[in-house]
Amino acid sequence: MKTAILVLSIFFTSALSFSNHAAAADPAKINWSVIPVSTVGLFYPGQSSYEWLISEGHKGAAKEVRHGDSCTTCHDEQDGGEQALGEKLVQSGRLEPTPVLGKNGFIALKVQAAYDARNAYLRFQWKTANPYPGTEHPYLRFDGRQWNTYGYPKLDKLVQEGKQPALYEDRLSLVIDDGKVPGFASQGCWLTCHDGQRDMPRLLAREEAHTNALMAAIRKNDIRKYLPSTRRDPANWKTGKSAHDMAKLKAEGGFLDLIQWRAHRTHPTGMADDGYILESRTADAGKSMFGSNADPATDAPKYMWNAKKTGYHAITAGQIRNGDHFLIRDRNAVPFDATLPWKEGDLLPSYYLNYLSGKGAKGSVADNRSIAHWKDGIWTVVIVRPLNLVNDDDKALKSGGVYNVGFAVHDDNITTRGHQVSFAKTLGFGASKKVDIRAVRLK
Repeated sequence: MKTAILVLSIFFTSALSFSNHAAAADPAKINWSVIPVSTVGLFYPGQSSYEWLISEGHKGAAKEVRHGDSCTTCHDEQDGGEQALGEKLVQSGRLEPTPVLGKNGFIALKVQAAYDARNAYLRFQWKTANPYPGTEHPYLRFDGRQWNTYGYPKLDKLVQEGKQPALYEDRLSLVIDDGKVPGFASQGCWLTCHDGQRDMPRLLAREEAHTNALMAAIRKNDIRKYLPSTRRDPANWKTGKSAHDMAKLKAEGGFLDLIQWRAHRTHPTGMADDGYILESRTADAGKSMFGSNADPATDAPKYMWNAKKTGYHAITAGQIRNGDHFLIRDRNAVPFDATLPWKEGDLLPSYYLNYLSGKGAKGSVADNRSIAHWKDGIWTVVIVRPLNLVNDDDKALKSGGVYNVGFAVHDDNITTRGHQVSFAKTLGFGASKKVDIRAVRLK
């Protein structure tokens, strides 16, 4: 019963965020039963980085990849398709040194698309690995003296050794290319995944980041997704091009749009955050709908729950996945009070949320709305994106346009490469050419 209450409250909160968009279609009222469903296979990729794809370890295919051939040239339905590939890669082997017990190798993602004069509406459904919605995220835990992180994703060593519980939000990601990123139509998201990233081979050390000119220029301490076009040697993260080159690539549209719906950090606000991939994975301009709840100077929380509204300032481990545990500024949060009698084991969320208010998310990062609910083991997520965006960090979806897209789902308390991911697909809005996913014009 408590899970049902949680789901209904999330759905209602998300639905409210559309009250200021009455001129467009209400996604909760779209008759999705008449919109065609495309089932996209998502498979577990392990450590199959771009560098591995073009190496001799990718036997019989490295040369073809370097020539720009599509991944699906070799990986087709005759070989069992994405399901067979994912079930192989999820097991211990050369591309999976740290297998996760019980991890699914495959997810069938149902995709529907519609549009009107103002917006694109993208609907996704998938079955979760767990019998609960993955809305929890790591916490800050008081140990009697200080606050420390509590809960980590399943690929983390601390979880695999049993020293921390597995905690991470479910996530749906969508990458969009309008034809201006060389190779994406053939090799999809693998262009963005590289050695040196978290949970990948040859993990970048913080000291290396501090001594690298590119990393210093973009103020990053670790490697996130990036495009080969931003490096002089496409297979070496250290060979970053100049800031002038990066600006030129971006101005020419040589970046990927990245939309992420997060079950903890964006879902309660009725949004999906907007970013892009170029020299790194970067948030769009503006104010995000979430922020770190840890004070960088003291590691103490910035906000706690407002007990007058929730009945408590903090929760304990036994309450995790038993109710609604979002910390939303201007709705149920107040500044942290260190003078309260905090007890060992008290938990506060490691992220706070900016609700849609005067202090909420703003700018290009806040372009996308969402509405979602979890029921009977199924997430249903609708992302609403305005058509014809003109921001310099967005790919503008337009009537008549065809786009190369990639999808990913992070499920079962995991992040980084622990997702299931698709090969590149095509998405069309009223286009005459054949596409994998055809958006229907709403009347």
